[in-house]
Amino acid sequence: MAFRYDIRLSGSGGQGLILIGIILAEAIGIYDGKYVVQTQSYGPEARGGSSKSEVVVSDTEIDYPKAMKLDCLLAMNQKSCDDYYMDLKPDGLLIVDSTFVTQIPLPKAYQIPFTHMARTIFKREMVANIIALGALAKLTGIVSPKSLELSVLSRVPKGTEKLNRDALRAGIKAAEKAKKAFSPRIISEREDEDT
Repeated sequence: MAFRYDIRLSGSGGQGLILIGIILAEAIGIYDGKYVVQTQSYGPEARGGSSKSEVVVSDTEIDYPKAMKLDCLLAMNQKSCDDYYMDLKPDGLLIVDSTFVTQIPLPKAYQIPFTHMARTIFKREMVANIIALGALAKLTGIVSPKSLELSVLSRVPKGTEKLNRDALRAGIKAAEKAKKAFSPRIISEREDEDT
């Protein structure tokens, strides 16, 4: 059976989700050489309304371009988390911006304050999406860090390359830290029998 990995990046208009969807798809397709499709949609209000970008990765040609059952959901606000967490596979990965997502619907989720980090570390809220992209890349392993950095640098406005590279690396570091802190206890059948 062919490998397929479905990702949804969700939040509100103005958070740069479509941009990071394009960056991620280019990194995977152009630089890593995998099959990839990127789609996007946003509410009629655009800024402030709901926004989502989907990236489907495969090792063969992709027949259906929309994400079906999600392997990974990035939720940058509470509404997108509430709306889409049910689309995750049972072993799917939920990553939330804990600046805005306070009600976590699943027992297993990576909570990283992307927007708070953007405000405090970089004094620029606009890089929260790039921080989130770095974290997603680290937590999923779906794209190589080098390819992702090349794709980010080819897409961001001239003069912001260092800011965005630093934001990407901050996201990767935050994910490494979250991974270490997050070690869900797995009960083996043997332990189960003992209780």
